Amino acid sequence: AELRAKFKRLTWNKVVAFQTRNPMHRAHQELTFRAAKNVEANLLIHPVVGMTKPGDIDHFTRVKCYEELLKQFPERTTSLSLLPLAMRMGGPREALWHAIIRKNFGCSHLIVGRDHAGPGDDSNGKPFYGAYEAQELLVKYEDEIGIKMVAFEMMLYSSDRAEYVPASEVKDGENILNISGTELRRRLQQGLDIPSWFSYPKVVKILQKSHPPRDKQGFTIFFTGLSGSGKSTIANALMVNLMEMIERPISLLDGDVVRKNLSSELGFSREHRNLNVLRIGYVASEITKNGGIAICAPIAPYLQTRNQVRADIEPLGGFLEVHVATSVDVCEQRDRKG
Repeated sequence: AELRAKFKRLTWNKVVAFQTRNPMHRAHQELTFRAAKNVEANLLIHPVVGMTKPGDIDHFTRVKCYEELLKQFPERTTSLSLLPLAMRMGGPREALWHAIIRKNFGCSHLIVGRDHAGPGDDSNGKPFYGAYEAQELLVKYEDEIGIKMVAFEMMLYSSDRAEYVPASEVKDGENILNISGTELRRRLQQGLDIPSWFSYPKVVKILQKSHPPRDKQGFTIFFTGLSGSGKSTIANALMVNLMEMIERPISLLDGDVVRKNLSSELGFSREHRNLNVLRIGYVASEITKNGGIAICAPIAPYLQTRNQVRADIEPLGGFLEVHVATSVDVCEQRDRKG
C-alpha cells in the first residue's frame, strides 16, 4: 500500500520492476534504464533481502551499493524499495510468482532475464531449466496476472565505442570487455583493480570494505591433537609471536578454558565433544569475520566436526588446521589429569 501510494503521489502510471539478489554495476544500470525507457515507464529497483543463494553478498552491503547506484539515474525516474523475500531458486514458476508480487506492489512491468531464479545445474551438470523458460511462462500468463514482462539481453562493454551495448548489437571483431562474477570475487579477494567501466568507484569501495583482500582478512589457526600433545603450549607461543609481529586483535580459544567458561555443562561423550568444538568454531568465525585472529586449541577428534568448523570459517577468511602429532606414549607421560 505504501509503495502504491508513492507511485500515485509521483504520478507514476507505469512502473517497471527489476529484481536482483546481487550488487548492481554499470551493465545493470544500463539495462534497467533501457528497459524503462523502452516501455516509457519509471523504474523500481526491488531487490530481495531475505535468504538467498549460499555465497551471495549480504544484503546490508548490497543495499549500500544500490543506494549509491541510484544517484546515477536521472532524478525522479527511479526508486529503491526492499523486498523481504527468501529466494527459492524455483526457476520459471518462481518468476511467475515474482511477477504477481510486483503486480501487488503496483508495478505494470517486470524485467526478466536469462534463467530467472534458476538453481543452476543438476548433479549431471545439466541446467534444471531452459535459459528462456521463465520468459516464455510469463508471456503465456501476463494477460491473466495483469503485469507485462520486459525481456532483457546481456549488456556488454565495447571498448571500441566506450559504452555498453546489447549482445545482439555487437559487431564482428569488436573489442568486448567483461568481468564475470567469479573474476570480480577474485579481484576483491586479491585486492586487484576493478575498472571504472565495470562499476562505479564508490560502489567498488563499498564492496572492497565489505570483502577485504586476503592480507586484510581475519583468519583462524585450528590446532588439534591428543590431550598432552602440546597444543596449548604451541598456541600460546604462536599468540605471543603474532602479537609482537602484527597489530591485530588476537584471541586464544584454549580447549580447557572454553570448557570452563562456555561449556561447563558438557560432558565427554561424542555428542558433547562435538558441541564444544562447534562452539569454539562459532566464536572463531565471529573473530575471523571481523578481521581478527583466532587461535584454537581443542581436542577435536572427529573429522566431520572439524570439516564443519572449516566450512563455517572459510567463507569469512583464512583457515589453517594443524595436527600436533605427538605419540600416545609421550602424551601419557605428560598426562596430569588422569
